[in-house]
Amino acid sequence: MMSVYTESIRILVERLSKLPGIGRRSAERIITYILDAPDQEIRDLSGAITRVKENVRFCRVCNNLSEEELCRICRDTSRNKEVLCVVERPADISSIEKAGIFKGIYHVLHGTIAPLEGRGPQELKIDGLLLRLRDEHIREVIIATGSDTEGETTALYLTKVIKPLNVMLSRIGLGLPVGSALEYADAATISVALEARRNIS
Repeated sequence: MMSVYTESIRILVERLSKLPGIGRRSAERIITYILDAPDQEIRDLSGAITRVKENVRFCRVCNNLSEEELCRICRDTSRNKEVLCVVERPADISSIEKAGIFKGIYHVLHGTIAPLEGRGPQELKIDGLLLRLRDEHIREVIIATGSDTEGETTALYLTKVIKPLNVMLSRIGLGLPVGSALEYADAATISVALEARRNIS
């Protein structure tokens, strides 16, 4: 069947369709917007994408997104350095921060344990977490992975490896629907989940 696209549009549809949550129809709508928008707006968009790719890195300590060696939260001297919240992705930090009640620090795993997808503990930033727990004066670790199967598997593994370090362990509690990801929860739900966290004995 003959394509109705020009070659450049066909290539852009293919590239955009690889983005999370973007199918071919969404890609077509984005391209329509690009074609209708002022040239300067598209140049600004292109420049912003390039700057993110060139400038954003992972924080040396917690693996959050940053444009410096240390992220904004790790540099913030007002944070409670004794309470550390473990999350799956940088987007989870953004969700928790919007809730406005957590004043501790974070550690980003960059994923979950998912044996069916070939992703084990060695693919995550767990070694760095354990190093921090040995070297820093951390009193409590809050495990804030999702309530889906992979999140629960990861939480169980973290519990096993952190327990010997004699650190208080807790898990986010009620309010977060079973099977959900933290980044999709609203601020009120996250507040309840953090306040209702339970100790892991």
